[in-house]
Formats: sequence, structure tokens, C-alpha cells
Amino acid sequence: MVNKLQSMNDLDHDQKVRLVMDFFHRIIVHYGLWFFEVRHQIGMEKSLELLSGVFDRSSGMLIKRLGKTLGFDTTDGIPDYLRKMPGKELDAFLDTIAVNWLANDGVWFQAVEFDSGMNDAKRCNDSCWGKFSPFEASTIKNYLELSPQPGLEGLKKALNFRLYARINTQSFHDEDDDSFVFQMNACRVQDARKRKGLDDYPCKSSGLVEYTYFAKSIDPRIKTECIGCPPDPHPDDWYCAWRFILKS
Repeated sequence: MVNKLQSMNDLDHDQKVRLVMDFFHRIIVHYGLWFFEVRHQIGMEKSLELLSGVFDRSSGMLIKRLGKTLGFDTTDGIPDYLRKMPGKELDAFLDTIAVNWLANDGVWFQAVEFDSGMNDAKRCNDSCWGKFSPFEASTIKNYLELSPQPGLEGLKKALNFRLYARINTQSFHDEDDDSFVFQMNACRVQDARKRKGLDDYPCKSSGLVEYTYFAKSIDPRIKTECIGCPPDPHPDDWYCAWRFILKS
């Protein structure tokens, strides 16, 4: 029995394997706690700036060390087998990662919902988006090497590099030089509910946080307006739609 163990030296093979997974869990949580504590102490802008450098150093160091232990080669902190992976397999890998992200989000939501109710789950969800959207925008902005104020075209590019962009279907519709409409035409969450005969999940409160914070983080001059988002009624060709306006 695990509760009779006195030290790691007492573990059998299967118990050590499960401890490996637990160690990875601790690393992930500790990394996140560091980020959010730095955010609390010195602000989001500085924490995002530091995070970029921390990720480069930390990921490269960890992957290289794992490579030495597990017997795979790395170049510039990236496993060589990823660089050699065929295009279709790499696309499938990206899709799998994005789906896992969404599934993890759902697991957290349901954990809070079943424990404390829907209101607390939605409150936690909305608050989480208020932190995740600026983070995701910052990582995309760095990845694409966007300027500090890339305007609406920069926002379009950034929206195409979100995790959601791998698993949902979205579209852009220009209105004029200073605005465009973004539509979520197919949503993995809402489509699943539709197949089960369920009503749309009322995601407007989180969407207002999600898209407003994301757009503002890409370019602080951009204003976000909600055209429609569940529980709002919507046409069959989109679940939610958002207008982004560039303010002088």
C-alpha cells in the first residue's frame, strides 16, 4: 500500500512511473504559480515581459536535460524528432495539443461546477479568461514578432494563431478601414452540445472578457463590441460574433 511507504526508495516500478507524472504535475503548477505571483507583485505587463525570457531559458534547459536522460537529441532546446516529423503528423500533433487544452479547461469547469455549482464555475471561468487572454495574446505577439501597435491586421493574424483557431472554424468580415467583424462559425463546445440536443452554453460573460482582453493586449487602441453570443439568439452560420474597432 502506498500509505505504508517511507521513502522513494520503497517504490516499485509502477509507483515510480506514477511519481514521474506527479513530478511533472508539480512542475506545471509551480511554473504557473511563479507567473501569477510575479503578476501580483509587479504587474501583468512586466510579468509577461519576464515570462518570455523565462520560457526560453526554462524550456530549453528542461528539454535538453530530458533528452540526455531519455536518449533523444535536441537542437536549440527542441527535440530533433519534432523537427523531423512529417507535416501531416505535425498538424495532427498541434490539433491534439489544442484539443487537450480545451479538454483540460472543461475538466476544471466541471470540477468547480459539481463541487460548488454553476455560478461559481462561471465566475472562475470568466476570471481565468481575464488572465489567460492577455497571456495568450502576449505569446502570439512575440511569436509573430508583431509591433507594439499592429492595428487590426495584427489582430487578425493573432486571432488565427490562438489555440481555438486549431479546433474551431472562424471567419473575418471587413466593414471599413477601422473595423472588422469576427465570427465563430463552428465551435467544438457548442457543436457537441447541439449533437446532444442541449441548449447553447451561455458563454457571453466569458467571451466579453476573453475577446476584450485579447484585442487590447494586441493593440490597446482596439475596442471590442459583442454582436451576439449565447445566450443571445444567433443565426445558423455562427455562434458568436464580435466587432473590433480601431480607435484613434
